[in-house]
Amino acid sequence: MSVNSSVVAGAPANLVSDWRSAARLIDHTLLRPEATRKEVIVLCDEAVRYGFCSVMVNPANVAFAAAQVRGTSVKVGTVVGFPLGANLTATKLAEAEATLRNGAHELDVVLNLGALKSGDRVLVQTEMRSLAQLAHERGALLKVILENALLSQEEKILACALAVEAGVDFVKTSTGFAALGATVADVVLMRGVVGLKIGVKAAGGIRTAAQFMDMVDAGANRIGASASVEIVQEMGAPAEN
Repeated sequence: MSVNSSVVAGAPANLVSDWRSAARLIDHTLLRPEATRKEVIVLCDEAVRYGFCSVMVNPANVAFAAAQVRGTSVKVGTVVGFPLGANLTATKLAEAEATLRNGAHELDVVLNLGALKSGDRVLVQTEMRSLAQLAHERGALLKVILENALLSQEEKILACALAVEAGVDFVKTSTGFAALGATVADVVLMRGVVGLKIGVKAAGGIRTAAQFMDMVDAGANRIGASASVEIVQEMGAPAEN
């Protein structure tokens, strides 16, 4: 399963025409380790109210979030091997399996950065392919987080190329936990490497409508943000009552 090419190929102007179309590109995110169930309820309520693509929560909150959004168009996303990516492949697969069973529709997995920087292409690509196959067997999407702040230009390019070959659905800029999050330059680079074959998700530090549009204009067709409500309200969405 790969991302619908008509979605990936859409020009930025076509992807976002108003706040509602912007909302459909957003993974409404709550990945703080101290996040409470009350906060997850608020996250899910906001996602339903504004029509965000998904809620992105930690693995322990997947089943709870799935129950909150059941019967709506909002998907449940979660993270795997987060935030370091240095887990065993078997550990990532087990975590992915458990979260899919608990109701996750999308998996954002952190790349094995040490393996990539060591030149172990086989491990990196085998892990991505195994996770992609598992996700696709369950009708889910797989996004691979590159954590660009820790990679050289050459490593970013290699990671994107390996991801395309492995059959993942998106490459993603960052976890939001590194020193630097999404940048326009990285999104341009990533889109240039993957072309229209897969999606590009920008995440990390995107807090305003201007930053959101900069990422879409650069080639992102999914945005991860915790300031999602503020972004769409800046674009014209009604304030909460």
